[in-house]
Amino acid sequence: MTTPAVPESPRIPEAVHRRRWAILGVLMLSLLIVVLDNSILNVAIKTISTPPPVGLGATQGELEWAINAYTLVFAGLLFTAGLLGDRLGRKKVLVGGLVVFGLGSALAAESGSPVQLIIFRAIMGIGAAFVMPATLAVLMNVFERDEQPKAIGIWAGGVGIAIAIGPITGGLLLDHFWWGSVFLVNVPIVIIAVVLMLALVPDSRDPHPGRIDLVGVALSVVGLVLLVYGIIKGGQLADFADPVVLLTIAAGLVVLIGFVLYEKRSDHPSIDIKYFKNKVFSAAIAAIALVFFALMGVTFFSVFYTQSVRGYSPLQTGLLMLPLAAAQLIFAPRARLVVDRFGVRATTTGGLVILAAMLAAFTILDADTPIWILEVIFFFMGTGMAHVMTPTSVVIMQALPREKAGSASALSNTFRQVGGALGIAVLGSVLSTAYRSGIEDKLVLLPAGLRHTAGESIEATLGVAAKLGPRGDALVGAANDSFLHAMHVTAVCGAGIALVSAVVTVLFLPGRPPRTTAEESTEETVGAGR
Repeated sequence: MTTPAVPESPRIPEAVHRRRWAILGVLMLSLLIVVLDNSILNVAIKTISTPPPVGLGATQGELEWAINAYTLVFAGLLFTAGLLGDRLGRKKVLVGGLVVFGLGSALAAESGSPVQLIIFRAIMGIGAAFVMPATLAVLMNVFERDEQPKAIGIWAGGVGIAIAIGPITGGLLLDHFWWGSVFLVNVPIVIIAVVLMLALVPDSRDPHPGRIDLVGVALSVVGLVLLVYGIIKGGQLADFADPVVLLTIAAGLVVLIGFVLYEKRSDHPSIDIKYFKNKVFSAAIAAIALVFFALMGVTFFSVFYTQSVRGYSPLQTGLLMLPLAAAQLIFAPRARLVVDRFGVRATTTGGLVILAAMLAAFTILDADTPIWILEVIFFFMGTGMAHVMTPTSVVIMQALPREKAGSASALSNTFRQVGGALGIAVLGSVLSTAYRSGIEDKLVLLPAGLRHTAGESIEATLGVAAKLGPRGDALVGAANDSFLHAMHVTAVCGAGIALVSAVVTVLFLPGRPPRTTAEESTEETVGAGR
């Protein structure tokens, strides 16, 4: 008879352990605000691009910057935010981030121009940078290791809830109020989250925090902004050989290379380059970045497909995106069960292959394709994402010690946001370039200045057609045809990126772990009893 092993003593205080699920609910509410904002904005893009007084008359480039100003500031500050949370206390940083996010939302709602909206979205990005890593870091400090995969799965499912609520909420608000209401709605949610946070969530910090890397933060933000600006500018001009475009992209790459070299030599780096020597960790990070690269770029054009080509309202567009959200909500918490059975590699690679197939399926969509086909595509996109996000998040968070949870969360979210920003910039530019090349022959009768503006996006072409009256009717059909062609080209590019990510996971993520003797004995006992 063998002596049973003494169970490892819990590291979480009993009082905290008892309310861990309530704490997870508060953390998901905080996460909801950050994700909700982008999903609401996706539905509002067309309205904001409409000329005043309905919208702001934002161009496609300005719309991309309204999204990317938030994303780039968010991504650039995540490392610093994670370190500040580890140093000052995650609860303090989380509450402070929520307050800044709420203030930025109120200001964005009152924007009088696209430039103001871009600035205030950047302020929202500052707040979000302090919220996102802190939620996952707190989670890792209130759940024991054996419950962490389940908690992370539920946390990831919160993204699905936000994706579901965001477009529908945005559609309802735009049906009854002005466009700024999609930002103002964040304010009451922030107030509720702060009150619950102060009442329920314990504080935690790293007993040995690192120094803040101000030089690294500056280099990363400057490099990313230059790179993304050059890519977006190339799409606007439909000319990536333009000297300004080439110089800006080159400058961004040089600064980012300098950032990596500086981090390798720094004794207090924002990114500890040593983490990336772990191939499993690096592959999980790459998978997250590439998934969001493909997904954010495709989401950007799908709104124009449903509203501009198909004529659905913002609310109807939000309802059409429900299958994407429902699939994430259903499968994200259960993905860990698939991992237990088939391993991280098979689960993640399978999810990426499904995602790639669904992105490629956008090529079959036309102006009169039955809308249920789009619903099926969205559902399987969400299914694929759920089986990528949960296992990769668990791999990343468990690769580092618990006291470094802020840094691990920051790394995961930084690469997710950078991937999303580059996806919008690169695939948005592919969309712009393909659209302009398809429509420019139909604009030859317009004045030169108006011709350039009308060729920038489908909304710009439709706006010019509306001003021309009956003479502009021919432009509407040409705009739809050109956009569909551009959407198909962009979807193929997104599918290719997802397949590249699948190759990375096949090569470097771990397979199914070998079964223990205890597990084999249990299976034999169960089999004998049947």
